[in-house]
Amino acid sequence: MTKVAVIEDDLPTSNQLAGWIRAARPDVAIDQWFTRDEAEAALTREAYDVVVLDIELGRERHAGVALINAINKLRQGTPVLVVSAMPAAIYRSIMKALDAWDYLQKTTFEEADFIDTFLDILRVAKAGKAAAAPAPAAAAELSLDPLWQRTPTWRGTRINLPLTAQRILATLYQRRGEVVSYEELFEVVKSGRNRDNVRKHVSTIRDAFREVDPAFEGIENVPMRGFRWVKQ
Repeated sequence: MTKVAVIEDDLPTSNQLAGWIRAARPDVAIDQWFTRDEAEAALTREAYDVVVLDIELGRERHAGVALINAINKLRQGTPVLVVSAMPAAIYRSIMKALDAWDYLQKTTFEEADFIDTFLDILRVAKAGKAAAAPAPAAAAELSLDPLWQRTPTWRGTRINLPLTAQRILATLYQRRGEVVSYEELFEVVKSGRNRDNVRKHVSTIRDAFREVDPAFEGIENVPMRGFRWVKQ
């Protein structure tokens, strides 16, 4: 069963977030924690698929930062969604540096924004488990972060790609040899869900690969259908 931890010291906010998750995914088991100590103990015991947390817990202004560090140490790769009243302009980059998946500032987002982001993370968590499985030797040319957040490498060289392009790349690579339709790729594009936008992202991916490997031809265009990762 998919397990989620909601770490939030304000009971109404905690119940609201948990309620939104249950409404979107009734099959998900949710644990709610309200202090840093009980959250740390739970994170030690449980392997959560996703953690939703606030930065400020009680009188500890940066308890969430300590919890993210603990997650990275105990269960590296667990995706974290930060929901905080702290200014996003300041804290989003800080959380990103700590490998948090995303940052939502309280009072500035709606239920739909939260659910879209949460479901995105859940898809990534499942894909991450699949990507973490041992790959065939022939597929080792491309190395992807299981959470699609760190820079991928191609034949040992880092490739600079924006996050959406990384998601598209990971989707194509996980389905290598198969045609991935435009409609399927729309699922990993947060905005601009149209064919022109997907083609632009694929062009960005190809350009990034060719900067480190001019002979790269690993992504095949399948007219009217989508794209396919092909063996080099």
